[in-house]
Amino acid sequence: MSSEDLTAPLGMGKRRLVKLPFGLIGAGILSVAITTIVVWVAVVDDPIGGEPVALLPLDAVVEGVTSHDIEVVEIRPGLTGDLGPNLRPETSEDLLGPRYQMIERPDGLSHDAPVANLSINPDNRVFERTDYGFLPKISDAGVRPLDAYSRPVVSEFKSIPKIAVVLNGMGLSETGTQNAIDSLPADITFAMAPYGDDLDLWMQQARTRGHELLLQLPLEPFDFPDNDPGPHTLLVSLKPVEMMDRLAYLLTRATNYVGVIPEMGARFTSTKPSMDYLMEKLKSRGLMFVDNGASSRSLAPQVAGDQRIPYSGVDVVLDEVPRDDHIDAKLLQLESIARARGVAVASGSALPVTVRQLKEWVQDLEQRGLQLVPISATIDR
Repeated sequence: MSSEDLTAPLGMGKRRLVKLPFGLIGAGILSVAITTIVVWVAVVDDPIGGEPVALLPLDAVVEGVTSHDIEVVEIRPGLTGDLGPNLRPETSEDLLGPRYQMIERPDGLSHDAPVANLSINPDNRVFERTDYGFLPKISDAGVRPLDAYSRPVVSEFKSIPKIAVVLNGMGLSETGTQNAIDSLPADITFAMAPYGDDLDLWMQQARTRGHELLLQLPLEPFDFPDNDPGPHTLLVSLKPVEMMDRLAYLLTRATNYVGVIPEMGARFTSTKPSMDYLMEKLKSRGLMFVDNGASSRSLAPQVAGDQRIPYSGVDVVLDEVPRDDHIDAKLLQLESIARARGVAVASGSALPVTVRQLKEWVQDLEQRGLQLVPISATIDR
């Protein structure tokens, strides 16, 4: 008996407690659990047993068939109410798009054949010579510039959503214009700036690569003249003679284009008398009108419908904020609109960041079940 036991109070001798290594025991249990899970995943064929799985044998291989040759069959909910600017009922009397059957091509190609190059010279049936230059017109046989210069869609499946992209500002920057022509696929539409340099040269290069063309038309914005699109801007205050003179000058800045798209123009497109006059003149020249989507107050859809002029409208402006992440987000929005409506239209500028993001975006567009088309292919949708 120790001296400590003799001095302790009666019945209160020192107790010895057994200390267990709880940390080591817990670590051991955790190690066993992890080892069991790893062995289960490695050995068992279906580690997430219970999940339904379907296996499709792909034994047959069809030579010469690509994803572009396979039509996607999809079920869509009924579309009612406002169908948007580019989705209209398709009946024979409503069709305003390109009429390829009216054109006799000098190279002998039919219009359902692949088109490698488009014409680079003005078609003498659809222009008249003026003091300003070649002014578009409808031929005596009824051929419009829209018919003569549009890019045919080689393969088209009605159930695949369509997307058109218009790139503005072509001709303003030599580097930017050349980069867009060299980098982007033929189904992207280029809009020529009327104040650009060497427009005839850029037109020929773009058409040789198969691009459909528009001409940008400077229209009055709300903050004019603080924000001035140029010396020949169409203003709501112009008299008809002045308006026609400026319009004639602008329409002769380039050739081989299918229609026009506004540069700015929020005030002009929201003023009905001015839009009535402009649309009447464009229709008489056989051109289409593409609303640039810059103003929610635009009367372009209403006036185009009243006058039955070939029309399309931009749903998404890609580079209002010229950053790659913003452009990528806008492209996702564009795809969503196309899948919901069947067709969607975007516009952007020939900025290096926009061209770069578009070049990457189109790489696997068909694999995602979408088809890129020129702007004229959206008229009757």
